[in-house]
Amino acid sequence: MEIREMRAFVAVVEAGTMSKAARQLHISQPALSQTITALERRLGLQLLVRTSTGVQTTDAGTTLLGEARAVLARHEQALAALARHTTTGVLRVGIPLELPPELLPSALARLAAAYPDTRVQARHLSSVAQVAALRAGELDVGLVRERPPGPDLDAVLVVAEDVGVLLAADLAEKLGSPVRLEDLAGLEWFAFARAGSPAWYDELAAILRSHGLDVGPEVPEEQRLIVELKIPAVNAGGAYAFAPPQWPYPLPDTVRWVPLAGNPIVRRTWAVWPAAAHRRDLAEFVAALEDHRPD
Repeated sequence: MEIREMRAFVAVVEAGTMSKAARQLHISQPALSQTITALERRLGLQLLVRTSTGVQTTDAGTTLLGEARAVLARHEQALAALARHTTTGVLRVGIPLELPPELLPSALARLAAAYPDTRVQARHLSSVAQVAALRAGELDVGLVRERPPGPDLDAVLVVAEDVGVLLAADLAEKLGSPVRLEDLAGLEWFAFARAGSPAWYDELAAILRSHGLDVGPEVPEEQRLIVELKIPAVNAGGAYAFAPPQWPYPLPDTVRWVPLAGNPIVRRTWAVWPAAAHRRDLAEFVAALEDHRPD
């Protein structure tokens, strides 16, 4: 048996249901069910009795539960012992624009408390640049706006934000709050370069087109989306820009943030790291980011 299988089995028994255990393990319920079924098939034993209200252990399952808990505890002890012989050093973190203001401070505080010798180096990079840096060994963990494909990187969703829109104050008053996407027709979308985050750009563009809006020409790859350009463009009255509700930059009186009716746009941020990484400080940092996300 593999450690992950024992951890999955214990999680199901302790949670009482497959669905609750799957949420705790951050995997899909079908994937968890397949893991347990494959384990039973390989052992040639029924470990769980599945009912409409949850699961119960068989005699064999009760035996495995005790043994698995002991193995998992010993596994954690071994990792803790080995951690004393390693130096954590520097944790290199990739960061996009416009993260919720409390996300990084709380995660960094938790990391510092658990691993005071770890020093953090942060780099502002686009999603595409972060993924490339992760695969080149130049970053230890990235915060990206699209989940990268492939088995070489692990990822967990840490932020999901209902995006609103920045408008000139007089226009915002005219359109009301919340504003419908289709009411932005005739305005220019102040966009970012698609090359920095193609999947997120394409998702946004598809939503705009489905509401009858013109996405306009693609932004040149070398043009970075920065606040110093975003605010003046919106302030002029002929453009709009998207921003989360907890936008970490001050707005002038002439610009307003307005929610979108029906919350049609959700911006997601994933923590991504090399699947082969075994750093305990990295795991603590990712867990802190993940715990910040409300259920």
